[in-house]
Amino acid sequence: QVQLVESGGGLVQAGGSLRLSCSASTRLSSYTLGWFRQPPGNEREFLGVISWSGGRTGYGDSVKGRFTISRDNAKNTAYLQMNSLKPDDTAVYYCAASASEWATSAGNYRYWGQGAQVTVSS
Repeated sequence: QVQLVESGGGLVQAGGSLRLSCSASTRLSSYTLGWFRQPPGNEREFLGVISWSGGRTGYGDSVKGRFTISRDNAKNTAYLQMNSLKPDDTAVYYCAASASEWATSAGNYRYWGQGAQVTVSS
């Protein structure tokens, strides 16, 4: 069982930055980690993924070039650095862990955090 906890959400003005953290209750080095978000009334959207070693990352088109995923396996923590935020980025953000080598679909992630609210004002 892997418990994930997101932190670092909040209110930010358009154009600003936030960094979300995802802390795990157990060793994360065996898991691929993903970030997703769900705006109000919309489906969950894939944002990005990082391999277990951190050597490979992939991003969804809506955040490519603005968001960066990283991880520190020694701290059992992953990060989502969000820059140039827009009001459309307002959503609940989730981190998730998968035993798959690579996963871009929510269905491939078994463990999820509770989510962190990010609100971007115009």
